[in-house]
Amino acid sequence: MSIETVLREGLAVEAGTLTVSHDPWPGFAAREARHRRGRRVRVALAATALIGAVGVQSNLVPVPGWTPGIAVAGVDTSLAHGPVRGSLAEDRAWLDGMRRQVQDISEPDEWWRVTDRSRIRFVYAGEVAGERLVLAVVPLRFGFITTQELIWYRGAAGAAPEQMEQAGNSDGGTDVVTLLNADAEHPGSLVVVAPTDSTVSVSTGFTYSADGRVRHTAAIVSAPGSGLAEITLPPAPSGPGSTVTVTARNGRILYRGPAEGSWTGPRQSRLAADEAYVDAAVDQALRGVSFDRSTLRSWVASALGDARLDAESTTVKLRWTGLVDGQPAALFTLRQPGGGVLAYAMHGSASSWRGDLRLLLPAADADRRPIAWRMRAEGKDDRTGRLVVVAPPEAARAVLTVHGAAPVPVPLDADGAGFTGLNPGVAASVTAYGVDGAVLASTPVPPFETDSGGIPGDTPETRVVA
Repeated sequence: MSIETVLREGLAVEAGTLTVSHDPWPGFAAREARHRRGRRVRVALAATALIGAVGVQSNLVPVPGWTPGIAVAGVDTSLAHGPVRGSLAEDRAWLDGMRRQVQDISEPDEWWRVTDRSRIRFVYAGEVAGERLVLAVVPLRFGFITTQELIWYRGAAGAAPEQMEQAGNSDGGTDVVTLLNADAEHPGSLVVVAPTDSTVSVSTGFTYSADGRVRHTAAIVSAPGSGLAEITLPPAPSGPGSTVTVTARNGRILYRGPAEGSWTGPRQSRLAADEAYVDAAVDQALRGVSFDRSTLRSWVASALGDARLDAESTTVKLRWTGLVDGQPAALFTLRQPGGGVLAYAMHGSASSWRGDLRLLLPAADADRRPIAWRMRAEGKDDRTGRLVVVAPPEAARAVLTVHGAAPVPVPLDADGAGFTGLNPGVAASVTAYGVDGAVLASTPVPPFETDSGGIPGDTPETRVVA
């Protein structure tokens, strides 16, 4: 692994822990597309080196159009072989103009040229919620390396081709593409483009139920076999938490997960009110507790955004504070009236931290439950055998039970926390006992989460229902 790769992946992990007040999607989409292209470059450079044309590969020397490129395998999409969909699909004059407007992609160290405009294939072109949107498969070339990208373009309703701007990239081998443009104060849009013989189902809202489950709103289902969903989203005070399901004709699930895109937060006046609610919730949680306020505030704001909850109706409770890997750490819960309880564990600082746990719990006896989470290597994504256990305040002791084995005591410090070991793939539970020896509660140890982009509690790794 190269130094560049190590630095890039390390920075990506750290970047994922940062909270931002602006819309992070455009920058993320551009960086991720650049990283994908970079990975493809590193794979193909070995073959390019055999040719010995360094000047050509760096685009210092023009490549004749007839020169064969080194095509990157596995980047073809079924979307490119179907008809253009959307309300602009038959507007040939406008699409021809759009074809001329597709730009090369220039990066600091790479210049991806459009190889042949006649090979640009439009997948979708239409208008939703006052926006004109286009999805195209664009053939690109960087020296001897050829590939393709699925690229979104975006403009106002009725925009001319020259008024359209690039809005995001997806890998050229993707078969299901989503674009979410949500807003706190104005209608937004959600477009899903999938294979033409599939059916798209979209749920645009959800609640955390008191039994510890995510309850999705009734799904909007596309026409069977259309492979297309175009939805106008109402203004929402937080990210809509949309869930997309794409089903093939034979019943196989092609995709189930969140819609990728952005949510534009409230304008300044509303933002100030929201920040005041966050401040009040944090101040309430810190009563009688010595912990850095700015750090907890950053973490709570991040958790509220991750859970798609508004601060006004959410109660924050600080369950534990201490040190993890020599850095400040905390376990806190978010709760709305009548709903389940979300537990978050984080460690780091106000400006850079790592989310160690997000877990949806049933409301009943949530405060009496011991909670444990597995640790990844500091600054890396590697799974370790370290386990953090936090017992409720009234607990006298706690034990870790690996399924089929005898319970093992977990030594607790004065703050009710313990650190022990558990192999990454082993299922277990933690149990807390009161001073009278009675069981207070028992909670499964959640496995490592493999995809943190969706709604907490929407996957078995992020919920407890027993």
